[in-house]
Amino acid sequence: MEFTGGRRRFDAYVALGCVIRGETSHYDTVSEESARALMDLSTDYCIALGNGIITCEDEDQAWARARKEEKNKGGGAAEAALAMLGLKEKFGMFPR
Repeated sequence: MEFTGGRRRFDAYVALGCVIRGETSHYDTVSEESARALMDLSTDYCIALGNGIITCEDEDQAWARARKEEKNKGGGAAEAALAMLGLKEKFGMFPR
């Protein structure tokens, strides 16, 4: 977490990434633990964070989920971060 002069440097965060299934169970561990770590960061530091880490079977699925014209998962993660930021502001939780 970056702070500048005792204040958060950013209002919201978006995590982007891709986990493609391989030949081992490592895929399951990376997928589950990355989601858990992002949730922990969000709750421990009360930050607005959108999870845009996609999990898929192959590169074609990854591109289909990433493309703006298709599933646009990155855009959805950004929208989620902004929605969480709006809720924080609504409930007076936004650090100023």
